Amino acid sequence: MPRVKRGVRATKRRKRLLQHTKGFLWTRKSKYRQAKEATLHAWSFQFADRKKKKRTMRQLWTIKINAAVREHGLTYSKFINQLLKAEVAIDRKILADLAEHEPKVFEYIFKSVQ
Repeated sequence: MPRVKRGVRATKRRKRLLQHTKGFLWTRKSKYRQAKEATLHAWSFQFADRKKKKRTMRQLWTIKINAAVREHGLTYSKFINQLLKAEVAIDRKILADLAEHEPKVFEYIFKSVQ
C-alpha cells in the first residue's frame, strides 16, 4: 500500500480558527481547544451585541431629541406625535444629529411642526 501523509486539512482547519482568535488573551489565542471555545462564545456575543447596538443607539437618539425639545417646552412623546401628524418624514437619527449639531435647523423643524 502507498504511504498516506495526513494532517493537511486538519492543520489548515486549526490554523484558520487560530486566525480568528487574533487579539485574544493568554492561551485563548494560541491553543486550539481554548481558541475553539473562545471563538464560539465570541461569535455568539458578537451576534447579540450587533442587535444591542441598535437598541442603545436609538435610546441615545431619544435622549438627544428629548433634551432639545424640552428647551422649547415640550416632551419627546408629544413632539414625535406632532411629527407624525404633520407627516414630517425625518427619522430619529437625523433629528438627534440636528438637535446636537444644528440647533437652528432643529428649531425650524420644531416650529414647522407646531
